[in-house]
Amino acid sequence: MTDARAGLEHQVALEDPTSTLIDLLSLADFDGARTAEDIFLGPSQKQPRHRVFGGQVLAQSLVAGMRTVEEDRTVHSMHGYFLRPGDANQPITFSVERLRDGRSFSARRVHAYQEGQPILSMIASFQTEAEGVEHQSAMPAGIPDPESLPSTAELLQKYDHPLARHMSFERPFDVRHVDPAIYVEAPKDRVASNAVWMKTFGPMPDDPNLHLAALAYASDYTILESVLRKNGLSWMTPGMSVASLDHAMWWHRPVRVDEWLLYVQESPSAQGARGLATGKIFSRDGRHVATVAQEGMLRIPS
Repeated sequence: MTDARAGLEHQVALEDPTSTLIDLLSLADFDGARTAEDIFLGPSQKQPRHRVFGGQVLAQSLVAGMRTVEEDRTVHSMHGYFLRPGDANQPITFSVERLRDGRSFSARRVHAYQEGQPILSMIASFQTEAEGVEHQSAMPAGIPDPESLPSTAELLQKYDHPLARHMSFERPFDVRHVDPAIYVEAPKDRVASNAVWMKTFGPMPDDPNLHLAALAYASDYTILESVLRKNGLSWMTPGMSVASLDHAMWWHRPVRVDEWLLYVQESPSAQGARGLATGKIFSRDGRHVATVAQEGMLRIPS
């Protein structure tokens, strides 16, 4: 076992969930060693169901790609496919293929591996800063302030269960639902929409790339809830199976994840045991900072 692997297999401390996130995004690079590709190694956060959280591997893959581009090139889009469930008790190896470096854009293909098998395949594009046309979606009006909404810990405090404790105290993001949360109870209104406020519990370093990657991490939390709401389902629906199939994301403007962000989601379609959801992320002052799309598998007992 290499020193890098041994160092990354430690269990991330749970006392400070923001430190957990920073730890997860601190990949080892084996002192720059590479073959035809750049190789990195990342830890996994322990999970009650022992499966890697999809947002984690997305964010780590982005960090791996970021490590191989010039500092003046910032990620603006990512498209990834979840190929296999990951083991949250094992580290993840990331290989980066340098597909292209043009005058303004760079493209990277990142594969995430466990035990020699790919669990995620992603392509990301990076761009130097440029000026041009500009417009943005308007932030929805009438949204209550995040401070007026209950935290996940407050909603789940009466449930003595490993999953409830993990969601309440071990996730690095404070997530607050605008509409009643569907963690346990099915929604009363069947609407194909969902909205949450979110931010990290503690401050993050000032590295802009770290905030972009962390936003990808958080973008996977609630994106499929618009599908569940429309079909009258909660996360605790007996026998239900949900898994992310793919994930796309576009970053539009600079963002800080340690400040409140509004994540507005909707589902345009569900069919064939799959549901599609899209989301827009706004800063508290109304800037449209990112857009997300994800299709998930959703099976319920007949």
